[in-house]
Amino acid sequence: MKRAISVLCLLLIGTPAGAQWLNYPTPGLPRTKDGKPDLAAPAPRAVDGHPDISGLWRMQGFGYGFNVLGANGPAMLPWADALYKQRLDGFAKDDTDIRCLPPGPRAGLFAMEPFKIVQTPGLTIVMHENAPPRQIFTDGRPLPRDPNPSWMGYSIGRWEGDTLVVTTSGFNDRTWLDYTGHPHSEALTVTERFSRTDFGEMQLEMTFEDPKTYTRPWTISVPVHFVPDTEMLEFVCNENERDRHHMVGSLQEEKNAEAHVAPHILRKYAGTYRMMPFGDFTVTSNGHQLLMELPGGGGTHALITQSETTFLFPSMGAYIEFVPDAGGAVNQMVVKIVEGDLPLKRVR
Repeated sequence: MKRAISVLCLLLIGTPAGAQWLNYPTPGLPRTKDGKPDLAAPAPRAVDGHPDISGLWRMQGFGYGFNVLGANGPAMLPWADALYKQRLDGFAKDDTDIRCLPPGPRAGLFAMEPFKIVQTPGLTIVMHENAPPRQIFTDGRPLPRDPNPSWMGYSIGRWEGDTLVVTTSGFNDRTWLDYTGHPHSEALTVTERFSRTDFGEMQLEMTFEDPKTYTRPWTISVPVHFVPDTEMLEFVCNENERDRHHMVGSLQEEKNAEAHVAPHILRKYAGTYRMMPFGDFTVTSNGHQLLMELPGGGGTHALITQSETTFLFPSMGAYIEFVPDAGGAVNQMVVKIVEGDLPLKRVR
């Protein structure tokens, strides 16, 4: 049977931040007596007295990367709902990543993509490995009145106490809000609130408002962690478009061929499986199929049954295999993607 290989697979095992400029000490990083990073130290301050949010960061979990609406997001307008279902059915083969185009407002939402913030008076820069840099002007200027639509939008910021509030608009409508294809229009405005609580932790709230696409605004809240003693490296998307013709099949074909497994077998797989450092995958059963909740928000996703032990996770473009031990107990789940297998240990 023909399968579609989603671009999402390519993102799951990108070079981890710890392997980039391995063990190079971060300048100015507070340390404990044994030389380890003291991430519980107070947040640093800039010369103007505001918290300094500079550094290399990574969002916790990656659920919102696959469903930016979360569990309680708004409804889509009819045109957007139809487009989203079309993208899902095609296993995201029309994603901008396939064409090596910028990701737009979803940049950084996938937890394996670190990003760097450089804060200066009047201007804060956000750099991504897989996206153009963002300029956030904090010099008091307004947003452009009639901007030329751009991939990453136009950003201005202001301080509310110790929170940097960033407003971004002027996006084009070619990007997706997440890797499963939630759309947006050029009317999209994103408001981010960066609150650094100590040296190693920051809370990020993102509010999305797009009245041409969604019935109401919504907000997601994502913990962000400082990544010490490492650095970003260049990432180049170069050859995806050449291989795009290999991405065939549809979600509907997979559903039509779905296997039927007895409910008592499905119940054996229900539990929590851990992928460090990203968090827990929670598996539940509704009696006739398995459901998966990703770490870091993003709601619950249905798996398509392939066999008694193998399931397709269409939102991630991955296969899931449950591995019983010699006694029949299921203590491991394996996420299978094109680059290899990722084993997850069952923790409860």
